[in-house]
Formats: sequence, structure tokens, C-alpha cells
Amino acid sequence: MRTALTELVGVRHPVVQTGMGWVAGPRLVSATARAGALGILASATMTTEQLRAAVREVRSRTDEPFGVNLRADAGDARERVRIIVDEGVKVASFALAPSKELIAELKDAGVVVIPSVGAGRHAEKVAAWGADAVIVQGGEGGGHTGEVATTVLLPQVADAVDIPVIAAGGFRDGRGLVAALAYGAAGIAMGTRFLLTSDSTVPDAVKARYLAAGVKDITVTRAVDGLPHRMLRTEMVAALEHAGRVRALAQAVRRAAGFRRISGTSWSRMVRDGLAMRHGKDLSWSQVLLAANTPMLLKASMVDGRTDLGVMASGQVAGLIEDLPSCAELVERVMAEAHEALGTVIRAEGADV
Repeated sequence: MRTALTELVGVRHPVVQTGMGWVAGPRLVSATARAGALGILASATMTTEQLRAAVREVRSRTDEPFGVNLRADAGDARERVRIIVDEGVKVASFALAPSKELIAELKDAGVVVIPSVGAGRHAEKVAAWGADAVIVQGGEGGGHTGEVATTVLLPQVADAVDIPVIAAGGFRDGRGLVAALAYGAAGIAMGTRFLLTSDSTVPDAVKARYLAAGVKDITVTRAVDGLPHRMLRTEMVAALEHAGRVRALAQAVRRAAGFRRISGTSWSRMVRDGLAMRHGKDLSWSQVLLAANTPMLLKASMVDGRTDLGVMASGQVAGLIEDLPSCAELVERVMAEAHEALGTVIRAEGADV
């Protein structure tokens, strides 16, 4: 199935595996790439040395195109861009809109730039700055998310820009791909669906927790870092939502100390990062610290398997997922379902005629 996305990045199928922190490592990304979709490494939870090693590991496993997800506001963003360029990575994706200068630097090196957006005006801005495509995530998506559903946001963005639009938020199968194409997208991006594969390194007990969840077990909360964050409703989420200010601050300081030890980040840098997220928002000081060390809350679940100590970012679609296929099986299934859905539409149209 050829679309503007497959032509742009050189993959066989219009499917993207998103750059999920602690989840989208070399094993998942290379498996996705070998399956003919676009795998994206999550670099925000890696040091620069780890990022270079991860890129090289993916390259050793596959010759297919893949990407790296970056934090545009990271202090070492340009160093990470240099790694992407030096190592010949095909795609740079961003969770937040990169600057015009950063986009130009990547494009000058031949790297495809694909920011993620949550509003039409953001898509228009990055398109004017030279972005090659955008991923648009509706409110059904996991992690930090907005309030507008994919079915409303996607056609709005597709009408607003003339670059390829990749739909995210609520996708898991071929029917969703066909629906996205009908709305004007050039493909779909999936996070939770790729997290729940046999190629994902997330601990089995954590995957089981996701598979057991129903749609109503997935909530949006501001208790973690003050921003709307879609995740599984767990004991940790409940504790954060019901903790008083003093207790919440104590918990945040303790977790921040753990993040500082592992990441090597200074207290002053963590506070600056938290304040940057606090800018223009009504966040408590505990939320400022949590905003700076949310990666550690994710690591507790996604790496350590401690669902009692961490958070579990999740799209609503987790409530509909029931199995753990390999990436190859998943992508093959999605494409077969998409072709079948398209065939059904065509046959129905022919019958009407």
C-alpha cells in the first residue's frame, strides 16, 4: 500500500511505531523496521552515548529505515541531532514542536522531520517552518494528550496542511488504518499496540496488566505532573490523586532523588526542567518535581515491572487489545485487514452501482 508516508520515508507499509520512553528500544524498533513499518527509537530516556549505541544496534539488525524521537527542549538537543546525522538515521520525530532552526539543520542533512502535534495551528506552524510531515494525536492517545478526539482533530489537520499527516490515538488494526486514510491521513502511528507485542521488552507482568484492562480502566489525570496524562488507573495513580500537598511533595522529592542518581542530572537542572513545564500552568511544587522526573515513574513499570511504584501510560485502545503478536505478525495482520476492509467497500459500491 503506497501512500505519501511510504514514499517519504521509504517503508513498505503506512504504519509507524511511536517513540515510547523505556519501551521503544533497539529490539522493538528493529523488529518493526523488519516488518516493513517505521520504527522510532525513544531517545529522551537515553544518554547521548546510549543513543549512539542504540542507533548502531538497530543498524546492525536491519537495513530498513527507522527514526529517532527527540525532545526539542532538551539542553543537548543539538548534540543528539548531530548523532542522528552522523549515523545516517532516516527520520527525526519530536514530541514537542522543534524550532525552525532545528528543522532546517536536520533537513539540510537530508533527515526527514516529523513533529507530533495536538492542534491544527501547531501543524500549520511546523509545516511553515519546513517539517516534512506531522503526527497528529487525538485525545484517545496515551501519555500526554489533548481533549479533541482523533476523528475531529485528524480531518481538521489534514485540511489545514499540504504535508503528509499521520494519525495517532485509538488505532490498533486495519480498519483504523482505512478510516484514517479516508479522513485524509497518509498512515497511522501506534504506541500501545506495539508496546503489547512479543518484541516489546516491557515485563510480562506489566503486559498482563494492560491486557486485563477495560476501556474504563484507562483514565486521564493531572496528578502526575499537572498536565493531562492518559494512563492505566493503578494504585500509584490513586495515591497521587488523593495525596495531600505535604505527602505529595515528599514523594516527589524521593522519586526525584532516584532519577538524579540514575540520570546524573543535577538538582538545579531538574528544577529548571520542571519550571519550564510549569510555565503558564498552575502546578504545585510537587508537580514541578514530578514533571522533571516522570521518566522514572515510567521506568518503574516499563523496565522494573513495579506497577505499584510506577505509572503506565496507555491509549484507550488498550481496552480492546487481547493478544501479544510479534511486530511482523501485527503489521501483516493490520495490512491484511486494511485490504479486506477496502475490498468490502469496493464490493459494496459495485453492488450499489
